[in-house]
Amino acid sequence: MQFFPPCDRPELLHREGPAWHPKRGPPFSGHSKKLPQGERLSVTDQQTADCIPVTQVPGASRLYRDFCAGDGHIRKFYASLPWDGRWQQRPAVPEHWPELVRLLAEQNPGPSTANALEALRGGAGTVVTGQQVTLFGGPLFTPLKMATVVARARQATQAARPHVPIFWLATEDHDFAEVNHVLFPARRGMERLEYTAEPHAPRPVGGLVLDESVLPLVERAQEILGASEAADALAAAYQPGKTLGQAFAEFYARIFAAQGLLILDASGRDFHRLGAPVLRPAIERADEFHAALLERDAALQAAGYHVQVAVLEHSSLLFLLDEKTGARIALKRTQPSAAEPNGIWQAGNTRYTTADLVGILEAEPERISPSALLRPIFQDYLLSTSLIVGGPAEIAYFGQSEVLYQKILGRQTTSEPRLSATLIEPNVAELMQKHGLTLEQVLREDEHGLAKLLADQAMPAAGRQRLETASKALDAELDALLEWMRAQDEALGKSAETAASKMQYQMSRLRTMAENFQLQKEASLARHAQTIATALCPGGVRQERVHAAAYYFGRYGTDLAERLCALAEKQCPGHALLPL
Repeated sequence: MQFFPPCDRPELLHREGPAWHPKRGPPFSGHSKKLPQGERLSVTDQQTADCIPVTQVPGASRLYRDFCAGDGHIRKFYASLPWDGRWQQRPAVPEHWPELVRLLAEQNPGPSTANALEALRGGAGTVVTGQQVTLFGGPLFTPLKMATVVARARQATQAARPHVPIFWLATEDHDFAEVNHVLFPARRGMERLEYTAEPHAPRPVGGLVLDESVLPLVERAQEILGASEAADALAAAYQPGKTLGQAFAEFYARIFAAQGLLILDASGRDFHRLGAPVLRPAIERADEFHAALLERDAALQAAGYHVQVAVLEHSSLLFLLDEKTGARIALKRTQPSAAEPNGIWQAGNTRYTTADLVGILEAEPERISPSALLRPIFQDYLLSTSLIVGGPAEIAYFGQSEVLYQKILGRQTTSEPRLSATLIEPNVAELMQKHGLTLEQVLREDEHGLAKLLADQAMPAAGRQRLETASKALDAELDALLEWMRAQDEALGKSAETAASKMQYQMSRLRTMAENFQLQKEASLARHAQTIATALCPGGVRQERVHAAAYYFGRYGTDLAERLCALAEKQCPGHALLPL
């Protein structure tokens, strides 16, 4: 199998030329298959990446681990499991398709998307993912999602089943605190850039209009990124007068122009009008859907899995945008009773009947907004999605939403996990190699633990051997002694166990004292631990969830987008490592 580094095919990376071919798909297509966990990936002749089993990635839920592994216990909650190529046979083309493609074309002008749009006009399927619109492009996992849908669309197209990658902008979300900041790696730490012009009401964040206070943030981001195409793209996108959704879309449209990625904001009236066949049942059959979700949640918990999205007594699948303030308010539902035979709806202090909400949907459909559990059904109805790509949290709530998929669409869209990866910069790779560290070790330790690990490894072999020998000898002698004392008397045995644990604690302290001495003796070890931890797992959280994606595109060029797509084509079912 051969993959071309970006520099080998520069003509395919021309930002103004057509990049997507209706039969061949986006450039750099190559046949690929799922790689077994633990096998080494070949990304280019010079670059390599490892596939780490998902079981070795801290923080992965049991549900997500079982899903990635295709475990039989998870099958009852998903219509299909990952890596099943049957998704490439797209659903039937819906009646609203010509109108949808027209709306997509309006939002994706220019030659780089022309072939993708033409493919859709010819009935090509879609591979879809999405994310909240965050300041300056958000964390690294956002382009990892984009790379995954590009890779899957290519693979389907090569199999003579044309598909197009689409990124769904979650502009209707209203949690400003989640999207108003970004963290850039900085010298020996992280630098937080935060946009503080918060809206007066919890309005959808995508429509937030940026003011002049964004300019100093842009300038600082440019200083961090240095002269680069990514810095120019960021500065051009995040300007006063543009909405947060527009800025986010413009930035990534340039970053992924060579891959023909389409970007969609479906928050407007036209899209909600087309999606009314999903929104209307969520109003008229609310009690039925609520009961089905409660039953599904109970089944998940009985199987030992967690429930990602809480379904409460009065919760519904919808939000209502206030006609005066634009605030996005959760619609709460009270089921029919003797006092209210038809049930009631409430948004804040205002009460509605079911007929009231249907009337709003017909007259002002953009005011009815789907919740997290309903949004994938709304999205997949509009886009006739063949495959939906999500992160661990999304994969979890797709298992809840399966009952809604079946009741509304009669099918559930196949889902796959996004590419999960850690990018290793050259200076960090050198430090890891110097200290003999693996990514698994780094992910298991916080900064303090990593420093102790480096100190332990740097300790003279004779001293480390003496500590190991003494510790094993103590354990062996204590085990024999405790067994004898327990046989003499139960109470004596318990007292002996307490005393023995204190002795083992003191033995552990001896190792800690030796490690601390080594850290003081070699001050560089603590600095190295800090550098490695900040780069790969800052604050104990994986890099992809913390670091600003723009940082990597600024440092390593927008061609990095293609390298991520090539990595995603390998379908690592765990966590990949990519040296830069």
